[in-house]
Amino acid sequence: MKPAAAKPALTPKLRFPEFLNKPAWEETILGRVLTEHGETDDGASEVHSVSVHKGVINQVEHLGRSFAAADRSNYNLAKPHDVIYTKSPTGDFPWGVVKQNRLPYNVIVSPLYGVFSPVNRYLGYIFHTYFESPIRTTNYLAPITQKGAKNTIQISNATFLSKGLYLPAIEAEHKKIAECLSSLDEVIAAQSQKLDALKTHKKGLMQQLFPREGETLPRLRFPEFMDAPGWEEEKLDDLFRFQDGFSFKSTDFVKTKEDSTQVVRITDINNKNTNEDKVYVPNAFLASNKLNKYFVENGELLLSLTGAAGFNFFFWDGGRALINQRTAKVTPKRKSSPALAQLLERMVHEKINARGEGQNNNLSKEFLSSVILLLPEPSEQQRIATCLTTLDDLITAQSAKLSALKTHKKGLMQQLFPSAADADA
Repeated sequence: MKPAAAKPALTPKLRFPEFLNKPAWEETILGRVLTEHGETDDGASEVHSVSVHKGVINQVEHLGRSFAAADRSNYNLAKPHDVIYTKSPTGDFPWGVVKQNRLPYNVIVSPLYGVFSPVNRYLGYIFHTYFESPIRTTNYLAPITQKGAKNTIQISNATFLSKGLYLPAIEAEHKKIAECLSSLDEVIAAQSQKLDALKTHKKGLMQQLFPREGETLPRLRFPEFMDAPGWEEEKLDDLFRFQDGFSFKSTDFVKTKEDSTQVVRITDINNKNTNEDKVYVPNAFLASNKLNKYFVENGELLLSLTGAAGFNFFFWDGGRALINQRTAKVTPKRKSSPALAQLLERMVHEKINARGEGQNNNLSKEFLSSVILLLPEPSEQQRIATCLTTLDDLITAQSAKLSALKTHKKGLMQQLFPSAADADA
């Protein structure tokens, strides 16, 4: 049997000018640039976890307490710039997570994790960024990893290091790429902090704008309503109409938008319709079924009635669609109070999420009808709703800015790194 032919060297589509005349990139076995140093607990370092979004983080800070064993002598030591492979399936990373220890001090991590020192810190950061992508992580790990009982990952450290990626051979190019990506990550982190600050501000503002349990007036009231009457109790059933979704069968769904209409499911509400996995029904299906009352238009309020991820509200923005079972369209009965639908979102944490019913944590119409709200007069409702809408607009704009930066980084990574598929083409 002939040995496999070496793959050709490749040049990335986007390369910094000073390296345009340097050698093309070759497939590099990770074991040539990552070394398992094998050092364990130094007796002074704290236990850290590895998070998809937060990277290497103190376990108590991340999880609220330590889950480490009493005897930590076999815990792996991870030095600054070391690369850590978790071997733990999570979310979009069913084959594990790869991160660099970007902290300026030693930490210890689970003995189940692989810890490797890169030939230079810049290359370690390149791995950190390269494996941020679920697709790239899966492409690298899935062919060399096995799943054991209870979805456990079975792969040795040597096997992890046995496969190759296309990498530059020159440390100066490692540094240039790492510095570029690091600068972009710093901008993304700053914009993410701004988004978090806006969300925190909104949460605190809402705690002030609405009465606390047992009180009839909010702690913060707009000046023009300081002398207005106190808030009064209103039964939810007198304020809103709840329309359950249609019981579609899974066989009714198609995956294409063409000549079809989206069906709004619980996951679409919980993810604010940003999830890629959407379903549709052919428009021909609509002609043969009476579904008029199940349609929803932009701006209408939807509620998920099954609370595995919380009972969430969402003002629909995906165009004309149909609602599925276990979702509900929420319509104010009083046209003179359009702000009511926006104020209803307050119920998510105060009323509804405190009362799931049944084995699957569901909301029933009977329970919803029994909920009592404290509400001000319509003009004050509108003033509060306008304030919160303005803040929501800021949050939406900041979220869009953050998404644009992440999309830019994703496109940049595709340009900066050639792939094995390019070699096979």
